[in-house]
Amino acid sequence: MNQMNSPLIRVGVFYDGNYFLKISDYYYFQHERKARISLEGLHEYIRHQVAEEEDVDVRLAQITDAHFFRGRLSATEARDKDRLFHDRLLDDILMNLGVQTHYMALKTRDGRLQEKGIDVWLSLEALELALHKTLDVVVLIAGDSDYVPLIRKLNTVGTRVMLLNWDFKYEDFKGETRVTRASQQLLEQVTYPVAMHDVIDRGLQQQDEVVEALFVNQAEPAAFAPSTAAAPKLARPTGPTAAGPVGTLGMSTIKNLKNGFGFVVMPPNNLFFSYADLTEGDFNDLREGDWVEFTVGRNHRDEDCARNVRKVPAPQMADGDDEYEPVSMHASAEL
Repeated sequence: MNQMNSPLIRVGVFYDGNYFLKISDYYYFQHERKARISLEGLHEYIRHQVAEEEDVDVRLAQITDAHFFRGRLSATEARDKDRLFHDRLLDDILMNLGVQTHYMALKTRDGRLQEKGIDVWLSLEALELALHKTLDVVVLIAGDSDYVPLIRKLNTVGTRVMLLNWDFKYEDFKGETRVTRASQQLLEQVTYPVAMHDVIDRGLQQQDEVVEALFVNQAEPAAFAPSTAAAPKLARPTGPTAAGPVGTLGMSTIKNLKNGFGFVVMPPNNLFFSYADLTEGDFNDLREGDWVEFTVGRNHRDEDCARNVRKVPAPQMADGDDEYEPVSMHASAEL
């Protein structure tokens, strides 16, 4: 068959956002690759995989629609949890790739934030677009059995479904076992099930270029690189080095790091922080002993923690000093 005379394969990609971000976190913090999933690289992989399954030239497998669905904090809650920057960064990435975002407000029930209705919304949009834009293949990045009715309906209208799914288990920093596994019902209903955990591990061993491109390049953009400007001279603090009230500016060294979290030296109790608290750079670039600047916050246990953390050059010592202690400047800063 002359592949270039074959019809175009229209592909629609639909993300369950929380599922995708959980996968990306796994590869960033738990997997030996230590890198996030690249959306651009994932789309390129999808085109190659669809072309292989549909037996066409990869140039005929084109993503014509891409949609990202996720529950979202209100602006006030995001500000309080220091999430505004990270949410905007994700929005920028999706926008630059032409991925349409669909957000639904998170609801608080029994003291916990819960995501309700996203699966229904995704299913309705996917079915509508499959019908009105005659999508040949719908690629679903999800793992919940709630999507089984969608797949069954797409099957009845002749749209093939590819499911990108992951299967892994690990222990988080609290020692709790975390498992991610796609519903068996989903796997049985779709046309093309793709076990991405196997694809990635095998592809990395074989140095497959398409699989390698699934991960974000670890080189940080200049805008996120730590400042190399000379640090101001600071004398050793004569007062207490306790963290101080919420909003206090602090400067100290990293005591230890592990699986996406760490502690900043600040006697009498060192301050916890996680990768989400960074305002610049990559968590994987941090090292124990690095100097960081931060503001004091409070966690869900009403304990002191470090927020708005960023790596800074080591401070210069005043004449006569042979060491520099953690300093808490007790100046109000907006979190």
